[in-house]
Amino acid sequence: MATTYTISDLAKEFDLTTRAIRFYEDMGLLQPRREGPGGRNRIYSARDRTRLKLTLRAKRLGLSLTEAKDIIDSYESPRDTAPQLQKFLVVLAGHRKQLEEQMADLQANLEEIKVHEKEARALLARSVKKPVAS
Repeated sequence: MATTYTISDLAKEFDLTTRAIRFYEDMGLLQPRREGPGGRNRIYSARDRTRLKLTLRAKRLGLSLTEAKDIIDSYESPRDTAPQLQKFLVVLAGHRKQLEEQMADLQANLEEIKVHEKEARALLARSVKKPVAS
């Protein structure tokens, strides 16, 4: 028998809320089997667990859930993986460029802060040295 998981199992393992897991399900990233009265109980497969793990990894890399889904879905085909890997590399290159631009902006902001700190310290030093009029 294949290993299965409840929504609570996955929430606990990946430190997520059950609401977040249901959201990933709504986005089409997970497709649990439904059991019980009215299909209220979700039963997740090992495939769903792997897809959740890949989704969280993609999020850490800065990918949107749509991008994550596209990439993860492309691996459903067991044939030639070259197109999937090429797509993944294109997405990663785009995110790398975006992060490098953000890093350059942050570095410029830090340099500006240093200039203002230096000016403020100089003004403070001059104001402290002024003699007090009697």
